[in-house]
Amino acid sequence: MISAYREIYLNKAQSVLGEAFDYAVNSCSIKGEDFVKLFVASSVSKKMENGEPKFIAGKSGIEIVRDIVFETMNKELDIEPQIQYSRSKEYWIGWAVAFCQWYSSRKYSDIFKAASYEELEKMYYTLHEADISKFADIVTKRMKEFFPDTNLKRIRTAYGCTQAELAAFSGVSLRSIQMYEQRNKDINKASVDTVFRLAKALGCTVEELIEPKEVIL
Repeated sequence: MISAYREIYLNKAQSVLGEAFDYAVNSCSIKGEDFVKLFVASSVSKKMENGEPKFIAGKSGIEIVRDIVFETMNKELDIEPQIQYSRSKEYWIGWAVAFCQWYSSRKYSDIFKAASYEELEKMYYTLHEADISKFADIVTKRMKEFFPDTNLKRIRTAYGCTQAELAAFSGVSLRSIQMYEQRNKDINKASVDTVFRLAKALGCTVEELIEPKEVIL
């Protein structure tokens, strides 16, 4: 399974998104669920998903929030952050979700569809002192329940082609495509060339075809 970006950036990305949620909710009085909507609608979330260094390591969480609010609401934020002596619930939510996104390579929008902000708040009280893998395991399972189709089937259907047409476009056998979509074969273990040809035919990235991996506890 390919993670969203190199692991050396993970801790910084987690702290940036944690700080962003804390600043947005506690300093700027933006409701958590509203900030989630602004975040996933912005180009910032896409840039963080893609591992762009400027957004996962080059900016603070406060700068990220200001970028998001300006882009989505055309509003300048100049609110000073509150002094925090310990990590808040909101910080943990951003920190934990950033880990889950890196680990699964799923879009932030997918994660927040499977686990709402309200549900994440509830998870905080039982999971914030636990190993992060426990949180990632729960959210990964929820995503599988929320998105029962494989990424390959979901993207192929959205693209508007049949399995036979995809086989012709990509050069990957029809039987292989059927087995990947039925989870009888693991696309995560397919050759790089196979996944690349499928992705090229569907106009998506290799990462978008890969299935989220379960966290092994």
